[in-house]
Amino acid sequence: MAKQPHLLVEEGDVHEVAVIPGDPGRVDRIADLCDDSEVVAQNREYKVVNATYEGVALTICSTGIGCPSAAIAVEELSRVGVETFVRCGTCGALQPDMEVGDMVVATGAAKEEGTSKRYESANYPAVPDYDVLTGLVGAAEENGEEIHVGPIVSDDAFYNEDDEYVADWNDANLLAIEMEAATVFSLARRKGLAAGAICTVDGNLVAGSQKGADSDDELPAKAKDNVERAIRITLNAITSL
Repeated sequence: MAKQPHLLVEEGDVHEVAVIPGDPGRVDRIADLCDDSEVVAQNREYKVVNATYEGVALTICSTGIGCPSAAIAVEELSRVGVETFVRCGTCGALQPDMEVGDMVVATGAAKEEGTSKRYESANYPAVPDYDVLTGLVGAAEENGEEIHVGPIVSDDAFYNEDDEYVADWNDANLLAIEMEAATVFSLARRKGLAAGAICTVDGNLVAGSQKGADSDDELPAKAKDNVERAIRITLNAITSL
């Protein structure tokens, strides 16, 4: 099979399980917690690294921001051998009792984005694979971590999430908002593959705070710390898949 045009990988370059953060910098954070790692390719927002964690081979690939670039990553990785995708990212809380640094495991994602709708009806569910979902929850419990488990929303317009949108999502008891999961879940399901997602809260939209609002950096310190905890949960979950 030919080299993929965006990720610059071909069959044999990647493993069956992939961790897919949005941020290319988070690829390095995940790799640093593995037993060994090797850069495979890097182009645009995509950085691909192969690693081993407790004897399990995995690929780590950044997706960039949003569903269009995430879809490219899932499409190209699936063409060269990836069968399971685990998103490890960040999200904004939509419930008042959730704090920066909390972690969310998604049981589904509302399609407030356009990419998945180019593949299928918005009426079709964007849901994770059961084994990946329970693997993430089980790994968190084994680590003694408290997590929120429930539905989230994937949205395209980071700077247009106004009070009306937030109130509606809050009333629907959606836990959090992020920008990739709905397409990742939908594409994996359509392809007969597996996907799941765990995200660290980096702001609370109900409380009026977005990512970066209380920090000079993109993520506040507590969120940065808990990103590493979410990474450890992800890696431990992968060992059971």
